[in-house]
Amino acid sequence: MFSGDRQNSALMAIYQPSTSEMKQVFDKFDSDKDGKISKSEYKDILTALGQKGDMNGEAAKIFRVLDLNEDGFIDFKEFMEVHKKEGVRTRDIQRAFRMFDKNRDGKISAEEILEILQGLGESCSLQDCRKMVRAVDTDCDGMVDMDDFMAMMNRPIKLG
Repeated sequence: MFSGDRQNSALMAIYQPSTSEMKQVFDKFDSDKDGKISKSEYKDILTALGQKGDMNGEAAKIFRVLDLNEDGFIDFKEFMEVHKKEGVRTRDIQRAFRMFDKNRDGKISAEEILEILQGLGESCSLQDCRKMVRAVDTDCDGMVDMDDFMAMMNRPIKLG
């Protein structure tokens, strides 16, 4: 993981994903494809990622921030508006890393990626997940560490 100074300075870094990347993320949450994320859909994604989907807790706070027109849903415009202002902070990327790192060893294996993706309803093979790992694994240990993950989140990946 990061050394002390690097980690502290990285917490303030911001990554600005493209509109198409944000649309892909939005579409994962919008499971019924109606163009808006309901609290139920949000809770389902949190559950699939192994998080607590308690709408009285963090998820409710997120909805209060993102639901700009207060209609009880998050549409793509609202989703983009908040992320356009704030970007994706490095600490959010680190939080995502920890969700994938199921065994908390500081590295993400192809098996851990497969487990998460299957939980999200993706149909992929272990071989596909190994290709994903190889595409970002800089030290060739067959695992994705935090540095690999950060680099991956800040550049497009080509599998092959």
